Amino acid sequence: MKVKKAIIPVAGWGTRRLPITKTIEKAMLPIGNRPLVDYVVEDCAKAGIEEIYIVTDEKPFSQIKDYYTNNQKLNDYLIAHGKEERVKLADTSREGLKINFFCQKNVDEKYGNAMPVAQVVEEFGIDEPVAVLMGDDFSYNADGSSDLQRLTEIVEDESESAMLATEIPRDDVEKYGVLKVDDGMLSGIYEKPKKEEAPSNLINISKFIMSPELLQRIVKYCHENDFGPQDQEYLITDPIIDHIKAGGKIRVMSIKGEYLDGGSLEGWLHANQVIYGNK
Repeated sequence: MKVKKAIIPVAGWGTRRLPITKTIEKAMLPIGNRPLVDYVVEDCAKAGIEEIYIVTDEKPFSQIKDYYTNNQKLNDYLIAHGKEERVKLADTSREGLKINFFCQKNVDEKYGNAMPVAQVVEEFGIDEPVAVLMGDDFSYNADGSSDLQRLTEIVEDESESAMLATEIPRDDVEKYGVLKVDDGMLSGIYEKPKKEEAPSNLINISKFIMSPELLQRIVKYCHENDFGPQDQEYLITDPIIDHIKAGGKIRVMSIKGEYLDGGSLEGWLHANQVIYGNK
């Protein structure tokens, strides 16, 4: 099924990566010579996405927005100093892909990965299937293929949703949201279960295609709950679980590539080693 739009939340303080995230946004931490979020954007482009909504916050700067905005002063400098070949390197746009920036409202009071999705859906009146991908991790395929593209191909119609998953050693399941899958369909998500209680060793990697019905359920969830900053987060898995309990279909597909998580120091170091360690 053709999916034309994607939402990439990148707001927040990146507290797991302090102190570096005092000055560098977490999604802008470099994997080689490119920021983390650019690997997510690249996957969207490969999957045929035409329009992306990158959700930032109310900080007085936006490195991500600067990264994807043309810098004419830099181009002029390169040309004036005989470095025309580097102008192309400075061009971070992608042909056929429109990137929008949306500032998440009340990000410090209404925290969690459901809220930016709900706000974008409402602000832009989105009523079609959308890819939702967090901005600090990605699936890497050395052959240049896209797991997101493969995910779009298994969704049969607009009433269905789908998500990517990856297998991990059972000894590590206590760190993740573990999936219960029946006949290829999601039937439950268990947050950080003990390994002897985990329904599988498949984990949620927060890469989805969401139907209009599921998107509206996320909007409703955010409106109907009033979690303060000391309460629980607005977790996108809560309305997902409600959706499948109500009969909604969410297909689960294991990635072919390697899941790389730049949100932790260990994961970020590993991602750099995987992509650039052998070059």
